Amino acid sequence: MNTNENDPGFTAIEGHIRRARAQRSVAIGVAIGELVATLMTGLKHLAESAGSGLAAERDRRAIEADAFLKRSVPRY
Repeated sequence: MNTNENDPGFTAIEGHIRRARAQRSVAIGVAIGELVATLMTGLKHLAESAGSGLAAERDRRAIEADAFLKRSVPRY
């Protein structure tokens, strides 16, 4: 027994339900996409800051190891 045969108004309601499900799926997809984009941006900034920190540490160690550079760089 088909529900559409019993209630002809059900086809309109069924269409609304299908559109609502599609809209909800799109909204969830957009939210997941934005979350992934935000996480990727955050990880990129984290990697950049870690890289600049490592470069600064390498420079500091190079200055400490070289006696001539150590004298030419002010301490404070």
